[in-house]
Amino acid sequence: MARYSKKSQDTVGDALHREKKGTLRSGRSGKKVTSRKQAIAIGLSEAREKGEKVPDAPKRSSGAKKSTRKKATTKKAAAKKGTATRKRATTKKAAAKKGTRKSTAKTATRKRATAKKAASGRAKARKTTGKKAAATRRKSSTSRKRASTKKAS
Repeated sequence: MARYSKKSQDTVGDALHREKKGTLRSGRSGKKVTSRKQAIAIGLSEAREKGEKVPDAPKRSSGAKKSTRKKATTKKAAAKKGTATRKRATTKKAAAKKGTRKSTAKTATRKRATAKKAASGRAKARKTTGKKAAATRRKSSTSRKRASTKKAS
């Protein structure tokens, strides 16, 4: 028995033609699709929407989404921190080779703790800069008052 109907093949073919032409666009971002595989996937999803005979889309587990988020956040953090993360990365590799990885719960709590420390550090920095600015404003206002009183007398 056929898995795909003739109509669904036509829909996928149409998507491929649009991709070649350069008019096929991605759904969420609206960027031009340049990948053949992505064009096929878009064609299949369009066929599913129309109700044509196409097998169900493969189910993505929630773990797959979480892992991509974690990767994105660690890349951002690595760009900010620099050498400290490189040292940690080498120790992680060594630990992975030995087979003694720490549990994910422990690493998650460690990440949360470092993020909390960084946030509190930024808040402290903001406070001190605000205090400094206020102090300089006070100094400048008092010096202006003195100057105006000297001119008046």
